[in-house]
Amino acid sequence: MSKPTRREFLSATAAGAAALAVPSAGAARPPLGTAKSCIFVNLVGGPAHLDTFDPKPDAPAEVRGPFRPIRTKVPGVHLSELFPKLAGLTDKFSLVRSMHHTAPPIHEAGFQLLNTGRLFRDGPEWPSIGAVVARLFGEQDRCPPWWHFSGGEVTTGVSVSHGQGRGFLELPDYHPCRPSAAGVNFGIARECATAVVGSGARFVTVNQFSTVFDSPSWDCHADGGSLRTDLADIRDTVAPSFDTAFAALLTDLDERGLLDTTLVVATGEFGRTPRLNSNGGRDHWAGAWTALVAGGGVKGGRVVGRTDAKGTEPTDRPVAPQELVATVFHALGVPPDATIPGPDGTPVAVYPGRPVAELF
Repeated sequence: MSKPTRREFLSATAAGAAALAVPSAGAARPPLGTAKSCIFVNLVGGPAHLDTFDPKPDAPAEVRGPFRPIRTKVPGVHLSELFPKLAGLTDKFSLVRSMHHTAPPIHEAGFQLLNTGRLFRDGPEWPSIGAVVARLFGEQDRCPPWWHFSGGEVTTGVSVSHGQGRGFLELPDYHPCRPSAAGVNFGIARECATAVVGSGARFVTVNQFSTVFDSPSWDCHADGGSLRTDLADIRDTVAPSFDTAFAALLTDLDERGLLDTTLVVATGEFGRTPRLNSNGGRDHWAGAWTALVAGGGVKGGRVVGRTDAKGTEPTDRPVAPQELVATVFHALGVPPDATIPGPDGTPVAVYPGRPVAELF
């Protein structure tokens, strides 16, 4: 894909925004989805939105970073030059560029919100989306009604809670609900389609990385210590890995005729600071980031929300993680009044918010 000039970028972005106009946040709830499965990709460490899916070429150099935008298959929609493969598939997925939350900008808080729709801190620990789906659609006598994700030993799901140990996001081989959920390594993300078809899995969780420490991830502080990932690593290793695997995943699903019935979500637990730090990296930023959503009834080629000129915060249609979680439930056909047993057995509402109607 060719790189546009800044004048062309700004002109195309304005035209694209008009062409891709979507309904307001107050739009009526769309018909309940009919997706059979969901593949949820955790972009561990939190991608810098300005360097990836929300480029700002007209911003100052210390804000826009070193990467240039490129044209994509959808006129007016640009991605970073780090994603040449995905640039050719933008008609297959949509971008939610106004993700944000107001909780502490730490990994645990972000993963709690993204994987459960709730921030539970030291209180009762909410089940992940996959656990809820297993409860509602799986063999309920084999699935715990309330799953725990505490730090330390992981036995039933993703560790997203207390403490940021070196393996804080490792997945086990899984648990008694294996027919309804599965965890796979990002290195074999292309085989997710096979996992969905072969095992009948309702929910597949994919972690691009198992940790942010002492190895490349999206956590690009560039501090020279255990969090030494810098933008060169993002350019050379991290982004190409995602571009190749995610493009292959979407292509596989599409060629197998499965994309319409498989919701695919890829997002980080937060974004990165709009301004580069003193080491040339970016630190945690929960004020704005981007999620990619495809398949499962979601329309491709759309952009929901936008951020300001420096990528600091949403200026249009802000979307909270709770809404993204609700979108997954909606796409999978979970009724809006669905409940599961809480810690004391009292029914608790499944939906933590309203689905993002603009995606459907």
